Amino acid sequence: MNEHSHDPHAGEPIHTRRTFLTAAAVLAGAGAVVGTRRAEATPARRFPDVGKAKERVALKEGETIKIGIIGPGGMGRGHVNAFINLNKANREKVHVVALADVNDLHAQAAKEDCDKNQPGVAVETYRDYTKMLARDDIHGVLVASPEHWHAQHAIDALLAGKDVYCEKPMTLNLDDALRLREVVLGNPSMIMQVGTQYAAQPKYLEAKKIIESGELGLPLWSQIAYCRNTPSGEWNYYGIDKRWQPGVNLDWDAWCKPIGKQAWDPKMYIRWRRYRKCSTGIVGDLLVHEMTPFFVSMNQCGWPVKVHAFGSHMIDKDMENHDQVNLTVQFESGHTMIVAGNTNNENGFEKLIRCQKGNIFLTSRHCVIRPERAFAKEVEERTIECPNVGDEQDQHRVNWLGCIRSRQQPHSDITQGCKVMVVVDLATRAMWEGGSWTFDPKTMKATRA
Repeated sequence: MNEHSHDPHAGEPIHTRRTFLTAAAVLAGAGAVVGTRRAEATPARRFPDVGKAKERVALKEGETIKIGIIGPGGMGRGHVNAFINLNKANREKVHVVALADVNDLHAQAAKEDCDKNQPGVAVETYRDYTKMLARDDIHGVLVASPEHWHAQHAIDALLAGKDVYCEKPMTLNLDDALRLREVVLGNPSMIMQVGTQYAAQPKYLEAKKIIESGELGLPLWSQIAYCRNTPSGEWNYYGIDKRWQPGVNLDWDAWCKPIGKQAWDPKMYIRWRRYRKCSTGIVGDLLVHEMTPFFVSMNQCGWPVKVHAFGSHMIDKDMENHDQVNLTVQFESGHTMIVAGNTNNENGFEKLIRCQKGNIFLTSRHCVIRPERAFAKEVEERTIECPNVGDEQDQHRVNWLGCIRSRQQPHSDITQGCKVMVVVDLATRAMWEGGSWTFDPKTMKATRA
C-alpha cells in the first residue's frame, strides 16, 4: 500500500503552513526516529529464564557493519539487495556476509546477487541458521522467515550477541512476543527493531508531538485501514517452483518445526500467509503496517486492553485466514481505535486521530491539523509539512544500522512490537473463538471477557 503524495485537504483553507523538519535531519536519523529505551512500566515476567546474551561483536568507529540474513527468499532477498545498494550509495558501510535458509535454491540465488553486486566480499550460505549465528564476525541479523519462526530466530540471534531486525509481524502470537520481550529487556545492551517501516515517516512523530503537547486535548478515537483488491486471491501471486525437492534441496521438517510435522505442501510453504498455523493473515501481515505508527503517535494512550474483531470469508473462500477483518481496540486511556482490512476491495478510509479540540489527518505525507468548531479560535488550522524520506524501508534499514552504531533504541522497538501483538493476538482469538478479549498490562495476561 503506497502512501499518497497529495494533501487530501489541499483545496481547503489552511491558515498557516509550517515546516518543522528538514529532509537532511530525517535522513541523518539525528534523534528523529531513534531514542533511548523508554522506561518499562510493566515489570510482570512470564518467562523468567530468558538467558544471557553472548557478548556482542565489537564495532569500531567507521567499521563496515557485517550482517546475516535468515530467510533470503522473497522479502529476504529484497533486503539483501537493498543493503548492497545502501552500501553502493554510501548511505551506510554495510556488507551482507552470511545467508541462512532451509531452501538451498533461495540461499544460492541470494548469494549470486551478493557475488555479482558485492565484489570482493565473501558470502557463506547455511541451511542450519544456528551455524551462522555461531560466527564471531557478524554484528546484526535480519529475520525474514515466516511468522511461525520469527520469535525463535530473533531470540537465538539476540542470545548469540547479534542485533536484530525482525520482519513484521514481530511474532505469530502473544506468548512468543512476550517471551521475546523478556529476552530483549533482560539483555538491554542489544538492539531489536521490528520491520514496520511506516514508523519511519516523519508525520507520525509530528502527530506524537502535537498529542503530547496537549494542544488538541485528549485523543478520543482513531481510524485506520489497509485494503487492497487481489482478484487472484491474496498471496497466490507467490509462485511454486517445481525444482523444490524436500529432503534434497529443501528441509521441509525444519521449516515446519514450530508448528509440528506437516505433509509436504508447496502452497503452504510459499503462500504461508493464507494458513492459520503459520500466519494471522491480514491482521499480522498487513494491518501491523498501519497500527504501529499510530501506536508511536499515541504512545500516551498506553497498552491495548480490550479487542473485539470479526473475520469473514467473503470472496477468497479457499484461503484459511480471513479475507475481510474489522477490529475495535480500546486502550488504557479509554481511547478507541477502529481498524479495517480487506483483500477484495481497495477503498479504506482516512487515517485520522480525533481529539477533543481538533483532529489530526495523516493520509497524506504531511500532518494536517483541523480544529473542532467549538475550538476554532483556540486551535490553529495548519499543515505541518514533512519531508519525503524516499523509500521508507530503506530509511528503516538505515535507522537500524544507525542504532547498531549508536546503541540507541529504535522507535519500532520491542515495546511497540508487543503492544501491536496484543491487538493481533486478541483480534485473532476473537475472530476464531468469538467474543471480546482483554489484556492486563500488569500481569501481561489475556483473558476472554
